[in-house]
Amino acid sequence: MVHHVQSLIEHYGYFGIILILVGGIVGLPLPDEIFLTYIGYCVYRENLEHIPTLISAAVGAAGGITLSYYIGYRFGLPLLQKYGPKIHITTQKIDYTRKLFNKIGPVLLLIGFFIPGIRHITAYIAAINNYPYKKFAVYAYAGAIIWTFTFITLGIVLGNKWRYVGLYLSQYSLYAILLFIVLLVIVYLIIKKRNTMK
Repeated sequence: MVHHVQSLIEHYGYFGIILILVGGIVGLPLPDEIFLTYIGYCVYRENLEHIPTLISAAVGAAGGITLSYYIGYRFGLPLLQKYGPKIHITTQKIDYTRKLFNKIGPVLLLIGFFIPGIRHITAYIAAINNYPYKKFAVYAYAGAIIWTFTFITLGIVLGNKWRYVGLYLSQYSLYAILLFIVLLVIVYLIIKKRNTMK
């Protein structure tokens, strides 16, 4: 992967960072966190400038999640309405996910970037459920900035040890996903309990 990334950055510069992240967020099988850590390492080596790298990464992540939102908005709901009943996705289930997303959507959009798999579907779910674009943009773009800044900074801080991030991610990403799901269930149950008490 490193050689491909090096080649892409050499040919396209900071625009290459944007391209990779747009593709990764939309759903291409790219190791986004490892890529971000690597470009942080490039900043550490002074092959890339710090601020332009941060801006390019944030633009790429924001662009990817915006494209995902558009695809979900344009094609998601019509496809669900047409083919959903055939796979037991009813109107009631769609309405239920809409209500659920209205309650916990901001959390999903803000920290979902840190969970592989979750960041790839949050924008689609938001769009399918007609989540307002302005609200989507506030939380999704804030999440994109926090996520890219975190892993690029990790690459800078770790320097030559940047590859450890990939090792830890491969070992602990499943646990992170499970923990995230448990936390979401807890938040949902708390919200549900408060609503029944009103």
